[in-house]
Amino acid sequence: MRLIESLKKKKFILINIFLSLYISINLIGGERGLISYFDKKKIYEELMNKENMLINKLEDLENKILLIKNNDIDYIDMLYRDKFRYGTKDEIIIRLK
Repeated sequence: MRLIESLKKKKFILINIFLSLYISINLIGGERGLISYFDKKKIYEELMNKENMLINKLEDLENKILLIKNNDIDYIDMLYRDKFRYGTKDEIIIRLK
């Protein structure tokens, strides 16, 4: 009996405790909480790095295509020597990659 009466008197405090617990748990670990935010932020940064890498590769390929279209003799000679392992007898070929 005393327990019920004391709970009736402290009903407002208990409701506040449960509400604050509910809000704090959802704020930290919920679907839209802090942990989820940091996970999504990490995934976003990885995707941005990957996008920048792909943009750089695309620019490099566009530059190489432009060199081939303009018949740049030095670049074509470099491709020819690299792909077919061509060289004269007196040349020493050093591959750096």
